[in-house]
Amino acid sequence: MRSVLPQLVADIGTLIECESPSADPAAIERSAGVVAALGTRLLGAAPERLGSGHLCWRFGGPSRVLLLGHHDTVWPLGSLATRPFRVEGGVLRGPGCFDMKAGLALALHAVAALPDRAGVTVLVTGDEEIGSPTSRELIESAARGCVAALVFEGAADGGALKTERKGTSAYQVRALGRAAHAGLEPERGVNAAIELAHQLLAVGALADPVLGTTVTPTVLTAGSTTNTVPAAGEFAVDVRARDVAEQQRVDRALRALRPVLPGARLAVSGGPNRPPLSVAASADLYARTVRLAAKLGLDPPGQAAVGGGSDGNFTAGLGVPTLDGLGAVGGGAHADDEHVLVDALPGRAALLVALIADLLR
Repeated sequence: MRSVLPQLVADIGTLIECESPSADPAAIERSAGVVAALGTRLLGAAPERLGSGHLCWRFGGPSRVLLLGHHDTVWPLGSLATRPFRVEGGVLRGPGCFDMKAGLALALHAVAALPDRAGVTVLVTGDEEIGSPTSRELIESAARGCVAALVFEGAADGGALKTERKGTSAYQVRALGRAAHAGLEPERGVNAAIELAHQLLAVGALADPVLGTTVTPTVLTAGSTTNTVPAAGEFAVDVRARDVAEQQRVDRALRALRPVLPGARLAVSGGPNRPPLSVAASADLYARTVRLAAKLGLDPPGQAAVGGGSDGNFTAGLGVPTLDGLGAVGGGAHADDEHVLVDALPGRAALLVALIADLLR
């Protein structure tokens, strides 16, 4: 696949240079058009447009192998001005290069190189970075009946494949109190900020480091002016758990929270978003990939468990064998040092072609 490396790098650049922040519908539609044009050129067929920036290519008969990726990023419009697409010293940079526009280009090039594409479905979504609110049903529908789902998110450190992902949950804990003048009669108020302080400690204590469960209060707001007892406030909670039982334990505990201050009220909203991707869901596919790497003379990829979620969590939750982290080798997702190692791209592409072809057989 080294002969296609210049074109692959150029195609990655084309994707990067069309900015695609998840929360900007117009930008997502522009990006979907760029992805559609690239895929049409490589695959000789236009995709089905599924709305909200989602694209799907289906080749021949019943779908057996699902290739899953997304073209939205966390980077706001204008990021290219300070982080332009560039390749220097064998390192490719640009907003969204690692997460996951390089992986998306790899997937399209791999399918283009297949001797027979019958049974392949390529699904590219436009809202993964915000929890896949409009694409989850599309992902689950496309995955049903498949022998494998291959996810082209960036690799873990050193090119390792992601064989385990924690399930994710998201909550809002809202406290309602009573306003009063902070200087004249604070005793007449019910301080929502103090109530939230109690709840923050209770929520943080739900984590279980031994089981790998993290429960992290994040964004916190309370009050309206500096001289008023806060009448309302809320905080967000990010939960990551390795199994469904832990997700459910934390969910029950959060919904059982009760106010500490007399007169305060609590409301908890949200819940589990992505089920866990367990080692069992990826074990056979990982072993197959290691065998194929050896046949190709490539170093065997490592494996890693990660806390971040992806759309592979949805396919694994259906019981579909799922392997993640098949995209580019690099790092710095969502950060200023986001990058892709160019020299790793040809080997990665060759491995992907071999894996998809082997699964189709």
